[in-house]
Amino acid sequence: MKKVILDCDPGHDDAIGILLALQHLAVLGITTIGGNCTLENVTRNALKVLEVLERPDVPVYAGHAGPLVAPLVTAPMFHGKTGLDGPVLPEPHIKAQKEHAVDFIVDTIMHTDDVTIIATGPLTNIASALNREPRIAGRIKEISIMGGSVTFGNWTPAAEFNIFVDPEAAYKVFNSGVHIKMSGLNLTRQCCFTHEHVRKFREIGTKAGVFAAELTEFFIGTTKQCTSQQGAVMHDACAAAWIIDPSLIRGAEMRIDIELKGEYTRGMTVCDYRHLSFPDPAVDLNRIPAMPVCGKKPNAEAGLELDFPRFMDLLYKTLARYN
Repeated sequence: MKKVILDCDPGHDDAIGILLALQHLAVLGITTIGGNCTLENVTRNALKVLEVLERPDVPVYAGHAGPLVAPLVTAPMFHGKTGLDGPVLPEPHIKAQKEHAVDFIVDTIMHTDDVTIIATGPLTNIASALNREPRIAGRIKEISIMGGSVTFGNWTPAAEFNIFVDPEAAYKVFNSGVHIKMSGLNLTRQCCFTHEHVRKFREIGTKAGVFAAELTEFFIGTTKQCTSQQGAVMHDACAAAWIIDPSLIRGAEMRIDIELKGEYTRGMTVCDYRHLSFPDPAVDLNRIPAMPVCGKKPNAEAGLELDFPRFMDLLYKTLARYN
């Protein structure tokens, strides 16, 4: 199994990502970051998810409470006051580790080969780890990020939430030299769950299936209240799925820079894909040279297309594997 650290801010879609990762990847630990909700709440939520899925063996480490230079922005309109409203879950018996998330990330990367980081919240912990020990940049296998967008944003017209919360951290990570897989909004919007999916989750009959149904049902409700969407987009699950089965997502190498100064564009992922501007829409993107027509060398791989039927097949089978 591929060795991973999950850096997250659970979050309904984070929970689905955790659920997938625990069955298909060697999860060395979960680190939490203030984002969808406060650090206290997202850490408690991570522990609750592990208890529901009967994986108390996976350690949880609390990280930074907020961004590097700005106040924390949260998303209670989507995730509720606790960050994981909907399922009625008891207070967890397992506890978070005393070690700080950044210390865990640095120690684990320095002493374990071929570790991938799946980051589905603001990138504050990852940037702090790179600042503390720059050598980890040469040891991280890759970072699969849910954040940004090749097209438009969601928190602002230009910026996606996770990058908007801490763009300085994102700038550090995208310029670290580590291979980045970016599951941006242009990709994750293809991963939309409906009430029909809720019905199928319940039919699976496992505890995990019921949990996924309750998560999705609540998330559909808040999404409808806040947007015109008729389903719940499980953004963060895409970042986990891309590591579990890379063939589920088609991507392309791009130069991605983080806007830090723009009055209207702070937190925007500025994606240079001019080298993909070919007249034939059926051209195989994987065969196109990765160097832009003019500009800087690509530093990331942006997800473009999700095989959603195969993704759902993976999720259904995963839910059935939990007893």
